[in-house]
Amino acid sequence: MPRTTRQRMLDSAARLFREHGYSGTGFREVVAHSHAPRGSIYHHFPGGKAQLGAEAIAASGEFMNGLISRGVDSDDFVEGFERFWRWWIKFIEADEYRAGCPVVAIAVESHPEAPELAQAAAATFSRWEHTIALSLRNGGVEDEQEALAIAGLILAAVEGATVMARATGGREPLVRVGQQLASLLRMRLDSAVGGVGGD
Repeated sequence: MPRTTRQRMLDSAARLFREHGYSGTGFREVVAHSHAPRGSIYHHFPGGKAQLGAEAIAASGEFMNGLISRGVDSDDFVEGFERFWRWWIKFIEADEYRAGCPVVAIAVESHPEAPELAQAAAATFSRWEHTIALSLRNGGVEDEQEALAIAGLILAAVEGATVMARATGGREPLVRVGQQLASLLRMRLDSAVGGVGGD
């Protein structure tokens, strides 16, 4: 099914945010990138750029949440994690490390005039954390707060390693961080399973 003009504009906004940030992306760039008719911004987003940004975050967050869920939804959480991490490396490499996460691109900027942007980013990170935490609980981490804390660590690691990969222009930070995190997760989940089996 062909994507609507509104959907194309959201996709283009997210893409441009990944490369240039929210402040570095103007309406003209979004319209040109999405091949939308002139004047379509305020037709589809009467709240202006802040509405476009918040909705682009939400749409990107929903898309990524589905990928995260499918990635870590596995009988073996660590295998699922490694599968998602490999996909993420390819995703970042596809743009030759010029583009990162659109949510982080907006979250790291200050937008006191548009608090809905920070709210949208916070809601997206929380959604991702809960998705990962649920898989961790299924994988053997019984304590809900610990599962959320580990999920936060995973997100911080992938986002931080992505920033480092963009800075260096190579995959090494992503590979190194992913390997270390997988090792730590394996030890934690093996201890959880072992503890259950030893009771």
